[in-house]
Amino acid sequence: MCSIVAESAVDEDFCTRTLEISKDEPLNPIKQDIKKGKLRFTWEDPNATHSETKAKGDNDPLDVCEIGESVGYVGQVKQVKALGVMALLDEGETDWKVIVIDVNDPLAAKLNDIEDVEKHLPGLIRASNEFWRIYKIPDGKPENQFAFSGECKNRKYAEEVIHECSEAWEKLMSGKTAAPDSVNTLNVSVERSQFKGSAPNINGSSSRKHLRLLKGSVSL
Repeated sequence: MCSIVAESAVDEDFCTRTLEISKDEPLNPIKQDIKKGKLRFTWEDPNATHSETKAKGDNDPLDVCEIGESVGYVGQVKQVKALGVMALLDEGETDWKVIVIDVNDPLAAKLNDIEDVEKHLPGLIRASNEFWRIYKIPDGKPENQFAFSGECKNRKYAEEVIHECSEAWEKLMSGKTAAPDSVNTLNVSVERSQFKGSAPNINGSSSRKHLRLLKGSVSL
């Protein structure tokens, strides 16, 4: 699901605003403050340390960077194809960045793995890496670091990360993993979830937890 588009809105005071999935509110509405899309039904478990990054998950759905030519709109759900993944270490947490392409994009048939991106869109991966490395500096924060020396892993690795985070989401939804206080797990559509509610009693049910984190679907 698109939670931000390439251009940020500028208000009457010439201040840019961003939109964020509010995972602590019932049904996780999109509100101001975020920079990327998300994969539905995934969660980076803050209790689990990844064996290779040596850092715990950031308690968010997987972030995606859709590199197609069509600019999405906030709330749009796209079917995408995974191409690769980078492991940002954001304030000591693993923050995966999955590189994807809209399956309806003119380049989609030519992009099947991360090396294809460099062939057809030279410099894009390097520029994306640089953005994620420095984007918090204006807020007075230090540069971000990357696992794997900044290398963008291939499609197979990306699919393994997606599968791992999907399993973490399943455990969260079923109650096998306790939801952090910052995650509201209320939903109306996940049949296997113990936190599923009915539409008439959603309002005022913020004490119930569930992660209906609406993210962009991935084609594997």
